[in-house]
Amino acid sequence: MIHSRCRFIGGMIKYRPRKPKYFNRVHTGYEWNKYNQTHYDHDNPPPKIVQGYKFNIFYPDLVDKTKAPVYTIEKDGNSSETCIIRFHAGPPYEDIAFKIVNKEWEYSHKKGYKCTFERGILHVYFNFKRHRYRR
Repeated sequence: MIHSRCRFIGGMIKYRPRKPKYFNRVHTGYEWNKYNQTHYDHDNPPPKIVQGYKFNIFYPDLVDKTKAPVYTIEKDGNSSETCIIRFHAGPPYEDIAFKIVNKEWEYSHKKGYKCTFERGILHVYFNFKRHRYRR
């Protein structure tokens, strides 16, 4: 029996291109720098800022299961505030892209970076570098 997502053509199963399912989280929080410590408190907090992202993208029906999906970072037109993260896995999945904040990433596993592909799920977790201001 052939699924509705595929077609049987000349002895080969052809998958229809489709977008992968995904589950993403944006990690937000407060930055308690010197300015915010003097002007805000816990009852009246400063505005939240984006501190990182968690991307979980599901690729259960990949044709070539030996090649892991990859992500690339692209410029977002004229905006220097944001950039585009694009995920590419190959057939039968189309590329999927998200607009994210353009900041420097923390690549340390201790600080939350993770990029793994296991059991058909691509996990890309990262936090942004936090710059401590010193005199």
